Amino acid sequence: MVTSVRLEKMFWTVLEEIAEKDDLNIPQLLHQLYNESIDEGHDLGNFTSFLRVCCLRYLNLQLQGFLSKEQGSNLKPEEILALEDEANRARESRKAAAPVALPRKSQKYIL
Repeated sequence: MVTSVRLEKMFWTVLEEIAEKDDLNIPQLLHQLYNESIDEGHDLGNFTSFLRVCCLRYLNLQLQGFLSKEQGSNLKPEEILALEDEANRARESRKAAAPVALPRKSQKYIL
């Protein structure tokens, strides 16, 4: 197992939030994430990168409304994946149904 991890403070903050919700400390959470990933057959050549992705996925689940700040991660991974698949299908369906509006030549864009 990895014995040291270097992450930006923002990622440590997210990991602390996840650990707290699961009644774990940071080393326990990292150990759990490492073991779960190995069990799934992932190559963890860059565990730090894996942790960043975990943090971003967690924040994205909150933004999509699948997890609240108050609730723990009591949803099972299969439930989360099913909810995400459903949301992605709905998003794709809306895109396909939306008419494409072409900009007029005189329109200006502010970037």
